Amino acid sequence: MKKLKLTLKKYVPETIWISLIRVYNFTKLRALFNLYQIKQAPKKHQKALEIVRKKEKIKAAFFLIHESVWKYDVLFDLMVQHPKFEPALFVCPVVNFGHENMLFEMNKSFEAFKKKGYDVIKTYDDVTGEYLDIKKTFSPDIVFFTNPYEGLIDDRYYIKEFSNTLTCYVPYAIMTTNYDTFYNSKFHNLVWRIFSETPIHKNIASQKQKNKGINNVVTGYPGFDQLLINKKPNNGVWKNQNTALKKIIWAPHHSMHELNKVSNFLEYFDVFLELAAVYKEQLQIAFKPHPLLRIKLENDPNWGKEKTDAYYAEWTNLENGQFENADYGDLFLTSDALIHDCGSFMAEYLITGKPALFMIRNEAVMKEWSEFGEKAVEAHYQSRTKEELIDFIENVVLKGNDWMKEKRNDFVYQNLIQKNNLTASQNIMNYLETQIFG
Repeated sequence: MKKLKLTLKKYVPETIWISLIRVYNFTKLRALFNLYQIKQAPKKHQKALEIVRKKEKIKAAFFLIHESVWKYDVLFDLMVQHPKFEPALFVCPVVNFGHENMLFEMNKSFEAFKKKGYDVIKTYDDVTGEYLDIKKTFSPDIVFFTNPYEGLIDDRYYIKEFSNTLTCYVPYAIMTTNYDTFYNSKFHNLVWRIFSETPIHKNIASQKQKNKGINNVVTGYPGFDQLLINKKPNNGVWKNQNTALKKIIWAPHHSMHELNKVSNFLEYFDVFLELAAVYKEQLQIAFKPHPLLRIKLENDPNWGKEKTDAYYAEWTNLENGQFENADYGDLFLTSDALIHDCGSFMAEYLITGKPALFMIRNEAVMKEWSEFGEKAVEAHYQSRTKEELIDFIENVVLKGNDWMKEKRNDFVYQNLIQKNNLTASQNIMNYLETQIFG
C-alpha cells in the first residue's frame, strides 16, 4: 500500500492525488482496507514466527518514549540474562507536541536510562536531523511497544512499519475504563500479542476488538514486578529526610478540559501548596503530575509557560515538597499514601499496601469505570470536597486510622497477584520461550 501511494504521488498530478485521498478517506475504502490488514495480521505473524524459530539469537527491540510509562525493566533484564535473546532499547521521538518538546522528552528519557545503566540508543540525531532506520541497523525479530497511539511517536517507529515482525504490547497502565481507544484501535488489532493485566481485561478485549481479542494473553501486569520484588527501596528519593514527616504523593491527571474532565488540578493546585504549608511539621508532599499536564498548562491561555514554570519551581523549592517526573518505583514503596485522580495509578499503587485517595471532580467520572475499575475505586478512599481531602490526611495518614486496609488487600490478592506466584515479566518470558523454542 505504501509503495502504491508513493507511485501515485510520483506520476499523478497533485490536484488529482489530493482528490483521490479525499475519496479514500470519505468512503468505506479506508475501513475495508483496515479490516483487510487486521485479517491478514495473524498470517504475517505466523510467517514471522516460523522465521524466528530458525534463528540462534532473537533480537528484541524495546521502543521507549516517556520514562514514566516504561514497564519492561524486569523483562528486559530477563532477556539480557537469557542466552538466546539480544534485547536493545531505543528512545523514539514524541512528535505530537512540537519539535522542542520532542527533543526535551527524548533527551530526558535517554539520560535517565543511561544513568540506570542501559545501553540506550536514540532514534533521532538532533545534530544532523536524521532518523535511525532500526530495520536496517538492528533488524529486530520482536518489537515491544510502550504506547498504542498513532501520531504520538514518529511514523517510522509505529506498528504499521513492522507488519512482518512479531510485535508485542504491555499497556502503559492498568486500564480502568472501557473506552474503545484503550482496546480497539488499529494498533490493538494489528499487534501480535497484547499481554493482558487480568482475565477481566482480556474479556473486555474479546468483546471490543475487531479480531475478538485473539491476540491477548493474560500474564499479569509487569508494572507491578519492581514493586513486588524490590525489598530494599531507596528512601533517598525524598528530598527531606526527616523521618518524622509522613510522605504523600499527589498525582493529578492532565484531562482538565477533555474526555470526562477527571483532573482536579485547576481546583486544587493552590490547595496542595496550602496543605504543604499548614502541615509543614507533619508532612512532605511529592507533586507527581501526569507527564502531559505541563505541556497542556503551557498551552492553556489562563496559564502559559511562565506561570507553569513558576508553579513547578515552587514545588521544587519547597522544604517539605518536591516535583517528580521520572521513575516512581522507590517513591511509591517509601511513601505513606497517594492522592490522585489518575486511572493509571488506580491499581498500581494499591500493590504497595498503602492507603490511596481518589479525588472525584464530577460524578460523570464514576460512571465510566469498567468492571475492573469499579473494583479498584471501591478499594480507595474517596473525596469530593476539600474537607474530605483534609479528613483523609488527618485521620488516615497522620493518625493511622486506615479502616480500608483489609478491603485493599483483598482486592490485590484476588485481582492483581498471579495465581502461579510468578512475576508478570517471567510469565511473558515463559510464553515467548514456548512460542519460539517449543
